[in-house]
Amino acid sequence: MELERRRVLQMGGAIAAGAGLTGLTACSGTGGTGDTGQGGSAGEKDKGKIAVWSWQGPAAEMKALVPEFNKKYPGIEVTVEDIGNPAIWDKITTGLAAGGQGLADVLHIGVDYLPGYVEKFPGGLADLGPLGANAHRDAFAQGMWQTVSPDGKRVNALPWEANSAGFYYRADLFEKAGVDAGALQTWEETIEAGKEIKAKTGAHLLGIDKPASQADAANFFQMLLQLQGAFYFSLSGDITLDSPEAVKAMTLIKTMNDAGLVSDLAGGWNALMSSLKQGTAAVLPMPTWFGGIIQEQVPEEAGKWKVRLPPAVRRGGSTAATVNSTHLAVAGSSKHQAAAWSFVEFVLTRPASQVQIYKGKGIAPALMAAYDDAVFHEPSAFFSGQKKGEVFLEALKAPSSAFNYTADYARALKLVTDAQSKVLLTGADPAKVLKDAADQLAQQTGRKVSR
Repeated sequence: MELERRRVLQMGGAIAAGAGLTGLTACSGTGGTGDTGQGGSAGEKDKGKIAVWSWQGPAAEMKALVPEFNKKYPGIEVTVEDIGNPAIWDKITTGLAAGGQGLADVLHIGVDYLPGYVEKFPGGLADLGPLGANAHRDAFAQGMWQTVSPDGKRVNALPWEANSAGFYYRADLFEKAGVDAGALQTWEETIEAGKEIKAKTGAHLLGIDKPASQADAANFFQMLLQLQGAFYFSLSGDITLDSPEAVKAMTLIKTMNDAGLVSDLAGGWNALMSSLKQGTAAVLPMPTWFGGIIQEQVPEEAGKWKVRLPPAVRRGGSTAATVNSTHLAVAGSSKHQAAAWSFVEFVLTRPASQVQIYKGKGIAPALMAAYDDAVFHEPSAFFSGQKKGEVFLEALKAPSSAFNYTADYARALKLVTDAQSKVLLTGADPAKVLKDAADQLAQQTGRKVSR
């Protein structure tokens, strides 16, 4: 697992600042020059020289696929570059703002950045529809196509990774407290279970970075929101920071905190890893990919852990949500878009490619056909013999909403984490701080608040 990528949703101000970067030149790549989206051409699907930008683990896995790709496309020379994360976001932004100068042909992009790139730099990413993407419209987990093609026409990227909300827990602590984790249907029930666990084991229910020392401090809040099919924005782009679903999610967090069930993970990732090793929390409400982190960090705890989908926010509600994803796009300035598409298609729509990547780095594919492979149905000794892959496959098969991150996600995230800190550190009223946050976001962006 590439830990830098896994500090999910660390956006900073790259997109917001992008408009001020015009005239800068990126350092490498094979893209063209001129205005964003201009100067590109389709080229030939089986010939050309293409560069691919990614980070750490995904870059290594794509490099490993190149020999097999070249058996089918011997005329395409592929160079995969590990740009690093978060460095890749600034580099893509700089290239797009410079009219595509220096951009690679294939770009690995997170769901939190994709809408911003599309909105800020029209034409900066190629429309994959004319290259053949629509043939794969129904191949991916629910909600994924709407993420890459929100208007149902233009295809901005192709889905790679689909991480579902998860509920990793210390089965031994639940057993010691006499709590059946599998029977918990709602987060209210989970809070009551947390009180029993705290009283009998001393462990907190879960941890949150209370002062929001890192940009991803609101991950749990966002998970609770997405389990309800809600987000910071509506699909049309209106602000929904203070929706009933958002207030419900923040109220649950306040209730947990007021009951002494939330440990403080101030310091972000390092604090989370320390908490994991010390066993200070019974539950880690994290996405699919985090299972590999647990195994890596505390291998001696094999058999003490289990995983399930999260309890519903409201009784009878959904326990499935795709909480983050990544995608491959083709630069609008690329001189070899057809060849770049051939590579994207080979990596993302060929089950054998996705199975190889999963075996190498545990990256959960959005491609549903990949899950026919036995690797997703094997029992895990670490997770008490559970078939962990099937737990998350259940989530991907369930109805799942698409979410509109918009170009203003970074601003929304900052306001949400500030609001959460007020709730956790000063006991502020969830409804009030979220209303204030929504109003501030409207002032900053000119977007309408949906009430």
